[in-house]
Amino acid sequence: MDSIDLKILALLQQDATLSIAAIGEKVGLSQTPCWKRIQRLEADGVIDRRVAVLDPVKLGLGLTVFVSIETADHSREWLERFAATVAAMPEVLEFYRMAGDVDYMLRVVVADMRAYDTFYKQLIATLPLKNVTSRFAMEKVKSTTALPLPAPPTNGRHMPALSVVGE
Repeated sequence: MDSIDLKILALLQQDATLSIAAIGEKVGLSQTPCWKRIQRLEADGVIDRRVAVLDPVKLGLGLTVFVSIETADHSREWLERFAATVAAMPEVLEFYRMAGDVDYMLRVVVADMRAYDTFYKQLIATLPLKNVTSRFAMEKVKSTTALPLPAPPTNGRHMPALSVVGE
């Protein structure tokens, strides 16, 4: 990846609806080479997907819960069954296997406490769990889907992440 690829990625992270012409203009390419780079980044899996980011509050999903889970069973079979069950729950937006004192961490988005209680009851009914701890977000201070992209190498050394591209 070169500096143009990184600029394209930064632009797409900010607004995936930009036209190829607009992206090309901002990075100094014509439409065809710009489109070919984007296609290559998609084929290489660097661009995983392009989505619309929705406002959960405006959709009536005002409660975000971070759920820490500890289990006594660490077998492959248990994990596969647990992962399949949790991945199928639409309220779970993120699901991580952790290192440290917690085995799994979920980010759950629901309408309210009643909806969370329903979700919680479904979760604990799936498989035996040692401990489930829920932490409720009171305020979203920062939320982004944009990854901090590295600057291209200069003389074999990396520079700090790019902040704003095309401005």
